[in-house]
Amino acid sequence: MTDVTDGILRTLFHSDQGGHEQVVICQDRASGLKAVIALHSTALGPALGGTRFYPYASEEEAVADALNLARGMSYKNAMAGLDHGGGKAVIIGDPGRIKSEKLLLAYGRFVASLGGRYVTACDVGTYVADMDVVARECRWTTGRSPENGGAGDSSVLTAFGVFQGMRASAQHLWGDPTLRGRKVGVAGVGKVGHHLVEHLLSDGAEVVVTDVREEAVRRVTDLHPEVSVALDTDALIRTEGLDIYAPCALGGALNDESVPVLTAKVVCGAANNQLAHPGVEKDLADRSVLYAPDYVVNAGGVIQVADELHGFDFDRCKAKAAKIFDTTLAIFARAKADGIPPAAAADRIAEQRMADARRR
Repeated sequence: MTDVTDGILRTLFHSDQGGHEQVVICQDRASGLKAVIALHSTALGPALGGTRFYPYASEEEAVADALNLARGMSYKNAMAGLDHGGGKAVIIGDPGRIKSEKLLLAYGRFVASLGGRYVTACDVGTYVADMDVVARECRWTTGRSPENGGAGDSSVLTAFGVFQGMRASAQHLWGDPTLRGRKVGVAGVGKVGHHLVEHLLSDGAEVVVTDVREEAVRRVTDLHPEVSVALDTDALIRTEGLDIYAPCALGGALNDESVPVLTAKVVCGAANNQLAHPGVEKDLADRSVLYAPDYVVNAGGVIQVADELHGFDFDRCKAKAAKIFDTTLAIFARAKADGIPPAAAADRIAEQRMADARRR
């Protein structure tokens, strides 16, 4: 355990991935809850980010994920123009085995103990119904059902925002903001990915999908027999004639193994933390692959859950999410002007907004 603790502290206090304001380790033995809540920044306002429920291989892996995700939320919220900082929580364990009302209520009490510094919502492994339970113990909960005063499923606007990012990428690279006639590969057709497929097909794109869950693929192909299926992600990224690759599952999709074999000219997807490590963004640029920063294009969901705190209005949220198109184009323009990859340009813009807020 000492090695694990030392590793966590090194990350927090000494690495580029650190700099977090607060990290809370939560345990409720009666319910089996083991969770980590990480607050990266509250410079722009209360930290906002989802709750991931996942069977991590180790506690250290869970903490590292919480730290990375929280940091990403600071940048995402800043680029989305929200008055929120970045935070994230992870619950350790298989949600299919240990998730219970008792556990979620215990988790809600831990979030409530932060007094509003952290606002939670859904993420991988948690759903609207779960947030309804958490909200019984914590008023700083969003992503709830309409029946309980919430906005419902945020994946709808997440997919819409990614689609806007793709349109901006097409405009920048090919001079036309349409996906008509373009071949788009979607890796992961779960909560967000299957909505994205709908947008792509409506815009006239040719779509190829893959997912580790056969039932997720079947749901798409039953509705849209014209959609092609790749055996796995490795096969998808090597697909001949692929124009756009959309990673929509877990993070780290862009790494030393995948980037050299990408056939796509654009990467634009819903997954968080797509760059496996620093330097991957340069590898993409060196191969003339245009990367639309993940935390910019997948911000539709957080725009929705943030709006819920002020009385949800879908049309207002959709209008805000549509601005992801302009934000993405601005990032590409900044990257070109500064001679840096788009990911670095987005970071600079977000960091400037957070720095300006701290000086006020």
